[in-house]
This record gives sequence, C-alpha cells and structure tokens, in this order.
Amino acid sequence: MARVGIVGCGGIAQVHAAVLDRLEQAALVACADIVPERAEAMAAKYGCRAYASMEAMLDAERLDAVHLCTPHHLHAPMAEAAAGRGVAVFTEKPPVTGRDQWEQLRRAAARVPLGVCFQNRYRPNVRRLRQLLSEETFGAPVGARAFVTWRREAPYYRDSGWRGAWATEGGGALINQSIHTLDLLVWLLGAPQAVEARLANHHLKGVIEVEDTVEAYLVLGGKPAVFYATNAYTQDAPVFLEVQAERATLRLSGDALEIARDGDVRRETFPQPETLGKGYWGNGHLPCIEDFYRCLASGAPYGNDLASVADTVEAMLQIYEQNPRTL
Repeated sequence: MARVGIVGCGGIAQVHAAVLDRLEQAALVACADIVPERAEAMAAKYGCRAYASMEAMLDAERLDAVHLCTPHHLHAPMAEAAAGRGVAVFTEKPPVTGRDQWEQLRRAAARVPLGVCFQNRYRPNVRRLRQLLSEETFGAPVGARAFVTWRREAPYYRDSGWRGAWATEGGGALINQSIHTLDLLVWLLGAPQAVEARLANHHLKGVIEVEDTVEAYLVLGGKPAVFYATNAYTQDAPVFLEVQAERATLRLSGDALEIARDGDVRRETFPQPETLGKGYWGNGHLPCIEDFYRCLASGAPYGNDLASVADTVEAMLQIYEQNPRTL
C-alpha cells in the first residue's frame, strides 16, 4: 500500500482525499498547507498528520507519492522538489504554466513516476468515443467542436489570493476551467499542427488580469477543430464536445454518448463511477487516481503520464504565446 501525502488542502484536495480514502492501493498519511487550519481539518477528517509545508511533510514522513493540489505556478517546482527525494508525483492540472516549467516537469518525470489529473479521459463515454474513433467504426474523424460555457464571478478570484493573475494562475478560462476539454480534443484527434486563438476579458475587467474567454481554431491530427470557452455565462452548463466522422456524428452528452447517423440518433449509456466534487467536473477522479496507483504498484506505464499530455500542453502554450498579457 502506497503511503501518500497531499500538498494544498483547498477545494480540489477534498476530492483527492475522498478518492484516496476509498482505495485499497493507497493510504493518505499526511497533508500540508500554508494555512494551518486547512491542513488540520483534513488531518482530523482522514486520520492523517498535518504539516505547514511540503518540505516539513517530506522531512517527517516516509512517502511513496504526493498529490499536488496547490496553485498552478507551484505544480512544476514542487514536482521537481518531490522527485529529488524519490517521491512519485500526481499533480492537478495544469501541469505547467510555461515552457520553463515544462522543462522542470520533464526533469522530475525522468526521476520518478509522474501523473497528471486529466480525469475526464477516464469517463466511460469518453473512453467509448475514443474506441470508436480509433477503430474507425464510422470512418475516420473529419473534425470536431467543443464549447465550455461556465460562470465565475469576482469573489472566486478575489478570495483565492492567486487566481486571476498571470504570475500565479498562468491564465484564466483556458488553463483553469477548460483545459480538460482542450485535452479531450487533442487526445481524441491528435497532435496540434496549427493553432490560432484569441483571448478576451469581457465581464471581469479591473478584477482579473487574465482571460475570461478563449476562442481557437486548431488542426489536430490533420483535422480541424473549433474550440470556445468562457467564464462569462450565467451558469456552469454541461460541456459540449462533438466529433464528426465520415459516417456519423458522435457527441458527448452528459454521461452518455450520442451517435447520429442517417437521421437517427442512438444514445449509449454507461455504468458510472461515483461522482466526487462538483458534478460538472465529471466523474473520472476515482478511476484516474486508482489507475495511477495500480501502475505505481505494477510498474506499468500510466495513461496520463507526461508524454501523454505533451500535445495538450503544446496547444495550450501556443495559445498563450499568441496573445499579449494585456486584456
């Protein structure tokens, strides 16, 4: 059984802790946060030990892995620090905020197993869609489109102390809320050959430095894809993702997969893993993290390792590099 520590005990860390509490392959033994009350609350809930920093936790504990649930700009340097002590790393998204951090993460992954929490790859309908595309059941993919229309208001940024700033969040609607959907487009279609994008800040001017909206045209695996994401909608609506194949249109619809062909629509439903956290985050956290520890124990390659997310990171970085940091 792997001995695990969590770094950062905020909202998403609660999902990681709940997953670890259900796993037979791992045990949460420690947690760390610079706000002592957050670490102490998690420690009391899960029967682990609380620390004021990752360094203090690593000094005191014999850990096999750490989960990084910290602000974005800390993921890569913390991964490298943990790897320097021989501790495997499971990091929340985004894996990096820039190319210099990508090099840090590559150094870390060369020393220890490293996984990235792109949990939506583990949703049953997403897996089924990828299978149909890879087997060309309805012919080859022709193109795709995806839309993320969510809502974030000023308190979400002001209360965090780090969101909304280029230096600490690394971006906005793209790197934070819609990175999972960009990842699915890349994972389903292939590596980016062309990326054209624009960022805008429509409803949070004077509140955040970063974008609340992104629109992009991408060529992925030789196929065109259009992508739109915003935090300026009225609610956190379900994500829309559709792939046009030669003989059918395949669409993710909630937890199902819709296949439209010759005027008929067939809806496939799947047994669902337990949803932890907010429903619109998806229900992939449990199988995603469970697979990481299965691979850690067996030595098998992990599906969300650094090589597997490189194309997504490349697309994301190109979008930000095309746009000035003055919105």
